[in-house]
Amino acid sequence: MFCSSLRNLGYALRSQVLDAVDFGVPQTRRRLFLLCDREAEPASVAPKRLRAPRPASSVVRLDAPWPSQPLYKLGRAEATIARAERAIDDLGKGEPFLIVYYGSDGAGGWQPLDRPLRTMTTLDRFGLVTWQGRTPMLRMLQVDELKRAMGFPGWFKFSSGSRREKIMMLGNAVCPPVMNAIVSSLCFSAGRSRAAA
Repeated sequence: MFCSSLRNLGYALRSQVLDAVDFGVPQTRRRLFLLCDREAEPASVAPKRLRAPRPASSVVRLDAPWPSQPLYKLGRAEATIARAERAIDDLGKGEPFLIVYYGSDGAGGWQPLDRPLRTMTTLDRFGLVTWQGRTPMLRMLQVDELKRAMGFPGWFKFSSGSRREKIMMLGNAVCPPVMNAIVSSLCFSAGRSRAAA
């Protein structure tokens, strides 16, 4: 019904699923986009040609000043410990990794840093495990790291909001490199249709 309404208003439509990782964003984030143009059918948005996807390690700061707490501390959820222990069993002691909180996860609830970050949500979802000697330490990823994981430029700043609100806004955002490619594609299509007329 929504698409029919747009067509009735004179728009030509193209639906396309795009993954942010294909546009240089260090996150797998598949989203459906509906491209609309009143002059011609929108062209398909082409992903960037990448040698390899950018890994989570490109946005995570292992030397960050943000405080970590021991993984094995009183009150830590058993599920969190189990996820971390699966990672330690696979990677070995001393290797940093991410724990994935919230939602079902077919990969054991963790991921190595050499892969793109899994899809960010509006929740504070990712914990980083690092090591102080033989002790695993845990902290949550911070807003600056999550901004980079969404592909926002370094100069981007939030005008206000709590940490939770900023994470919610990031989780609801469209990755800027993806939107840039969409707008560029629509502008190119519009210019091509004007040239043909």
